[in-house]
Amino acid sequence: MTRPLIGITTSDRKSRLAWFFDWLAVWRHGGRPLRLSPSRPVPETLDGLIIGGGDDIEAHLYGGEVRFGVRVDPERDALELELLERFIPSQCPVLGICRGAQLINVYMGGTLDSDIYTTYEGLKRRRTVLPRKTVDIVADSKLHRILDVSWCRINSLHHQAVQEAGRGIEIVARDRDGLVQGIESREHDFLMGVQWHPEWLIFNRPQQRLIRALVDAAS
Repeated sequence: MTRPLIGITTSDRKSRLAWFFDWLAVWRHGGRPLRLSPSRPVPETLDGLIIGGGDDIEAHLYGGEVRFGVRVDPERDALELELLERFIPSQCPVLGICRGAQLINVYMGGTLDSDIYTTYEGLKRRRTVLPRKTVDIVADSKLHRILDVSWCRINSLHHQAVQEAGRGIEIVARDRDGLVQGIESREHDFLMGVQWHPEWLIFNRPQQRLIRALVDAAS
């Protein structure tokens, strides 16, 4: 059986270790991972697409406030928006991870909170790849059906977050601080995003179900 080709967007400077976890998450569930970045050619066809984590999204793309001292990647923004423009209309399964969830929301016309620690005074800083944060998932959502849990423990590596949902986008998960942690489209079979990094949670069954669901949809 031919493995479905799953494109995974990254920056050109992503570490080998981080890419290995991306690669492993897709390969172990039957997919054929392909790294996509601004310096790499994009294939004509993909069976599935993961918009991966990384730097901040440029504020002008969602009408946000420009902040100094944060790292952005305009070339990657342009690449990922082009990929969504090309593959969403064909019903290609798309999963956004962390920055990727935010970018999907921006593509659909939504907005972002450019710095949650400024917006939410006293918010505890939890920057870790370990599952230290609790998320509640909306019942009967696609995300709920895939993960098969009503709540889960997740990691947290972000300081931006989805604010206003874009066209056709539903907010389907929030953490106990009220921050948006999961989104999905009402208008597409598989277009969703999570604010955490399931690829780092390799022994967590619900999180691995999410990666497997993308590969299965791409098959």
